[in-house]
Amino acid sequence: GRIRKDLAQERGLALFVVSDNLRKGAATNAVQIAELLLRDHEPSLGLKH
Repeated sequence: GRIRKDLAQERGLALFVVSDNLRKGAATNAVQIAELLLRDHEPSLGLKH
């Protein structure tokens, strides 16, 4: 979208922000699972949990 002048505030901006927490959560879980698998099977990598 666009950033627009906020009509209610002299020095304000109006914008619309969206995030996808489900996607971020799924990606974070996948990374955490991969880290656990690597830690358990490749201790020489020095991954810490």
